[in-house]
Amino acid sequence: MIVLFWILIFLGTFFFMEFMAWFTHKYIMHGFLWSLHKDHHKKDHDSWFERNDAFFIFYAVVSIVLFLLWQYDIFWPGLPIGVGIFAYGVAYFLVHDIFIHQRFKMFRRINNRYARGVRRAHKMHHKNIGKGGGECFGMLVVPFKYFKK
Repeated sequence: MIVLFWILIFLGTFFFMEFMAWFTHKYIMHGFLWSLHKDHHKKDHDSWFERNDAFFIFYAVVSIVLFLLWQYDIFWPGLPIGVGIFAYGVAYFLVHDIFIHQRFKMFRRINNRYARGVRRAHKMHHKNIGKGGGECFGMLVVPFKYFKK
């Protein structure tokens, strides 16, 4: 029975992370921490790394802390929550950093309806290179209009 709870907590965490990604992107990255995110919109450097990558480190630390809380019997749902955050981070990295931004030259030939919709939504987000006035802050779940031809 506890495995079922862990699976439900994992899935709930994974889908909640999509909300957290949207919220963080819209209100924190395009808000008071714009200084860390703006190099993702305006390439003002030659490095492969971006200041924007600090957000990845933040969620990695949260995930690791949850693993440790589970490991030391302090917080039993720490494992499924930590794995859910980690799995979302992997999905985000694959979709955002590799598929959309091609930080590694992989997944270039993916051309299905979902992939085109996610790519279009992200392209619309990057049309605005400033802090305000953007649209489409989600990653895996984007408005239906981007899936239309």
